[in-house]
Amino acid sequence: MKLFVNILSLDQPAKVYLQSQLPPEIEVFFRNEYSEQTQKEAFQKANLLFGNPPLAWFEKSSALRWWQLESAGFDGYKNLHINCPVTNMGDYFAWPCAETIVAGILAHYRKIDELAVLQTQKKWVGVPIRFQTGLLRHKKVVVLGAGEIGKAVKKMLLGFDCDVQLMARTAPEATIKSVENLKATLPYTDLVINCLPGTAQGFFSAELINLMQKSSIFANVGRGNTVDETALIAALQNGHLGGAILDVTATEPLPINSPFWEMKNVVLTQHTGGGQPNEDVGKIDWFLANFKRFQTRQPLRNQVDLAKGY
Repeated sequence: MKLFVNILSLDQPAKVYLQSQLPPEIEVFFRNEYSEQTQKEAFQKANLLFGNPPLAWFEKSSALRWWQLESAGFDGYKNLHINCPVTNMGDYFAWPCAETIVAGILAHYRKIDELAVLQTQKKWVGVPIRFQTGLLRHKKVVVLGAGEIGKAVKKMLLGFDCDVQLMARTAPEATIKSVENLKATLPYTDLVINCLPGTAQGFFSAELINLMQKSSIFANVGRGNTVDETALIAALQNGHLGGAILDVTATEPLPINSPFWEMKNVVLTQHTGGGQPNEDVGKIDWFLANFKRFQTRQPLRNQVDLAKGY
């Protein structure tokens, strides 16, 4: 059986570790060790795929029996039809993403971002900032998306005694199932956290942004293309929204002329949300655990539907 590994960041120790944990009959091809032509040929022969290869490589039929993505998101493959199970790493990245977005929200409410800038300036302000701080506790929150990241965010916020509702069309955990339900809820919501995948292009529209409660907060750890950023910028500039915490933006890296850079009420975490110690080794361990399930014909963890986007 042949395994094609499309994770270009793997260093030599990580490669050795992966191979040492696989049965000897598994032939492993690491993409970055071959020429471009050889890469494609190896991909076409692979039975197992680990990583996110170019979409164009799937044009020819392949021998794939299972594909393990190295990411939580997979919107770049939404139009791909493939006859094998596909699994993502939603569980693996859920808690780091949740911690990042909650940290950004706390930084906004507690003025940590502003205080950090003052520290670099060696400037003590103290009391005036103290009386500008807010609390995350008891906030009314809507989380857009009921995937692993959305559920992790909810679990974390319950520790702050927040009233948290998930929005999703079919997920049993969701209490908001339609756009009309969302429209009725937004005027009474303190905080909206977007965890939607890129397949929800433009979902959080100008209409929805304008329905948000005045001075409420918008946070995004999903995908930047799911939000009308022009409307978001306008709502932040005119004071309708109190602030935004953005791990993702529609264009990345964020263009230098974007108004987000200079907005004091915006926290930018630069798509670092999924980061964690020994990230690549953790991905390998995740793959190996799912590989054991594949070998023993157990249900694979985090199986997804490319067309549906979840």
